[in-house]
Amino acid sequence: MNLAEQAGTAVVALAAAVAAASLWRGADRHTGSVRRGYWWFALAAVLWGTGVVVQDALAGRTTGAPFPLTPADLPGLLALAAFVAGVVRLPSVRGEPAGEPLAQRGRRKAPSAVAAHLADGYVLASALFVIGWIAAFGPAYPGSGYGPGLFALELVHPLADLVALGAVLPFAVAAGRRGAVPYLALLALSAADAVAVGARVGGGYPTVGAEVLQVIGFSLIGLAPWADRPGKARPAGAGSGGSGTLRRTGLDAATVVASLAATVAAVVVIIWALAGGPSARPVLAFAGGTAVLALAVRVLSLLRRDSMAARLWRESGRQFRELADRTSDAVLVCDFGGAIRYASPAVREYGYSPDDLTGRLLADFLHPEDRPAGIRVVRDVIGAAASQPGRYPCRVRAADGTWRYVESTVSQYQNPGGPDQLLVTARDVSDQVELRRRVAHLTFHDGLTGLPNRAYVEDRARDALSLDRTARQAGRPAVAGVILIDLDSFTGVNDAAGHSAGDLLLAQVARRLRAAVPPEDTVARWGGDEFAVLVEGAASAQELLDTAERIVATIATSPFRVADRDVSLAASVGVALADGSPAGYVWRNADVAVSRAKESGGGRVELYAAHLHADVLRRLELAGDLHRAISEGKLDLDYQPVVELASSRVAGAAALAAWRRDGVTVPPGEFLDVAESSGVVVALGDWMLGEACRQAMAWRRSGLEIGVWVRCTPRQVAAARFTESVLGARAASGLPAGALTLEVAERTLTDRGGAVRGALDDIREGGVRLAIGATGTDYAALARLRQLPVDVIKISSPLVAGLGTDATMAPLIRGMVQVVNDLGIDVVAEGIEHAEQLELLRDMGCAFGQGGLLAGQMTASEVARLARDHGARDHGARDHGARDHDAQDHGDQALSDRDDQGDQDETADRDHWQRLGS
Repeated sequence: MNLAEQAGTAVVALAAAVAAASLWRGADRHTGSVRRGYWWFALAAVLWGTGVVVQDALAGRTTGAPFPLTPADLPGLLALAAFVAGVVRLPSVRGEPAGEPLAQRGRRKAPSAVAAHLADGYVLASALFVIGWIAAFGPAYPGSGYGPGLFALELVHPLADLVALGAVLPFAVAAGRRGAVPYLALLALSAADAVAVGARVGGGYPTVGAEVLQVIGFSLIGLAPWADRPGKARPAGAGSGGSGTLRRTGLDAATVVASLAATVAAVVVIIWALAGGPSARPVLAFAGGTAVLALAVRVLSLLRRDSMAARLWRESGRQFRELADRTSDAVLVCDFGGAIRYASPAVREYGYSPDDLTGRLLADFLHPEDRPAGIRVVRDVIGAAASQPGRYPCRVRAADGTWRYVESTVSQYQNPGGPDQLLVTARDVSDQVELRRRVAHLTFHDGLTGLPNRAYVEDRARDALSLDRTARQAGRPAVAGVILIDLDSFTGVNDAAGHSAGDLLLAQVARRLRAAVPPEDTVARWGGDEFAVLVEGAASAQELLDTAERIVATIATSPFRVADRDVSLAASVGVALADGSPAGYVWRNADVAVSRAKESGGGRVELYAAHLHADVLRRLELAGDLHRAISEGKLDLDYQPVVELASSRVAGAAALAAWRRDGVTVPPGEFLDVAESSGVVVALGDWMLGEACRQAMAWRRSGLEIGVWVRCTPRQVAAARFTESVLGARAASGLPAGALTLEVAERTLTDRGGAVRGALDDIREGGVRLAIGATGTDYAALARLRQLPVDVIKISSPLVAGLGTDATMAPLIRGMVQVVNDLGIDVVAEGIEHAEQLELLRDMGCAFGQGGLLAGQMTASEVARLARDHGARDHGARDHGARDHDAQDHGDQALSDRDDQGDQDETADRDHWQRLGS
């Protein structure tokens, strides 16, 4: 062996060593059977390199040996076995169970699959042998001097390579990319063996071509672990793994490769025969005959498999129809054009029979609005690489023409022996859809009026007011805003006629509002007796105000018919325009405007302005401070005497709350309004009752028989423990019966029904007198006072103010006094400011009076001093003229004894009592 041959051997041995090292190191990148497979490849590379070195070392001593198979051939054959072991250890990259080698899965295969495996491998090996025989071995055989047996031993390496190539082909194909590189390496090494054996049979030394092929083979096998990307092991049974995958991917692809090799071999034989090549009948006849037998076995295997597949398809089709017949869902099978080929009996629930639907187009039953989406779903299902079902909610037409809501799925259906079709399942969900609609309606609508509720209109307002900001930014003339409607005196309807009548009234109001508001605006029930209107696109702010005015007029124009009676209502309406603020602030602004409308007397529209919010904040602050002042005892009581007109005697004193906040006197009208609207008036009234009773008892202990008068607001009278509060205050002070008089408004008795009447009866039975104010011009109304628990009638200040200036007022008051006296009820005239008024009232027979002419607002000690001064002087018998003269003197003295208060204070006192009297 010359130096060049030694160099070639060294290069091949070095390539094998590098490949072994690369395989051993690269195996660490993998786990499980993949790592073990690469270890087997590393062993094979070592054995192949050892075989090359031994072959060259023994080449001189074995040349011309009578027996061609030597010990130097053993490492190469062992390397081939190690290589085959490594290939079968490689798992599939298509989802085979991790850690389970293909060899183990192969042992679980059916006998037919094993036969097909062997047949494919043998056909491949036979085809490659025929090509190799014609290309290399056949021409060298005649001159080799070997007999058939020795020549076969000479070809042991190529023949073993062919067997290995055929055996591992299905495993390499099943392993995918992971098996491709090792199989190419085996092809290169097999070709190298064929070239080397061909040269040796011809009496020469292996050519450079064989060595190059060996280096290529070792390079490929050395790169295998690095070209294989490590992946996470999949759990057993995941994906489409298993022996079935091996048969579908490995054996089918192996059959294709074997068929291609057989085709190439046949072409080579034909060309070789036509070219007049030397005859080699026994060899070619044996190889060709056995290959044909293997192909026959493979064809029979394929036929058997197709027959089994056809039976399975037929059985699956039968089971499919049995399942479709039993399920309650409608099942349809359609071709890709949408024509129905099968319909399950469940379609009878829609009014059809299965025969009625066969041949008809599925699209004809879909709602026109749902067809485009259905077409898209079908296209997606047909075009999907994997058979992924498409879910499709839609409406379908029943036989009676109604539309049913269904939840459907569309998927590909493999038709046995025919083209693929579409499988459609449909479940009727109309009841669920209707239930969801009802729940949504109840969630966002008022059950009494049928209008949207507060949650709905607030949610819509967020979008509408946002759109208004967008419209204003774009320069479009659109105005959005909200309108709040609060029904005035609605509580009286519930008290007088019951809550059922109140509900009926609210339903009628809702109908009127809906008729008065443009259809594009949203009318909603805000809660209780409040309604709301959301205006989304008014042309101007004036248009929105016009809508609010129309609402007020609509409610007040004609009475409502409730419980066989006519009920007249008015509404306080607040309007707020969208100004870029969040929706919650706009609603708050409208609520502030409603409060201002109610404070102004109700039945009117109020547009929100910034100062209204400041007023609301001040009122809230006043309410909090007033509550603290009551609890901390920081309020005072002043009094205005009630004078007996005939004798100028101080018969009683009306209690007046006085509040000095931070050293500044708060006007009574202001903080009393706050107390009434905030509910603090109940606590304030209880405090006034207790303080007034204690003061009256103190007067009595000092020898002054002065009764005390306390005014009670409607809200205070309607409170739950009003009776207990009044009687408890009188009992706690020790005040005798008749010394406490409660003043209530007439409408408190007439509007609030029997509950309040009963409470006032209990109070009178407990020794408390009751006084009500009269503004009446209706004598019949005065006559009805006989049926009311009344002890005193107070003629209001506006009526008294007309005496001496309005000629019609004197006869009116004279008649009122006469009627009340005839009923046995005391009369008190309020607001006496002039001597002429005093004279006229005396002449009419009015017993008692109040007013600036007699005595203004004063402290308890001042009341006591006034009572002592006039009480002692007025006792005794005097004629009527003397009493008139004394009364005039008393009036003058009262005016001179008043505190130095200006006309403004007097006016404030009169306004305060006038307001409380209403």
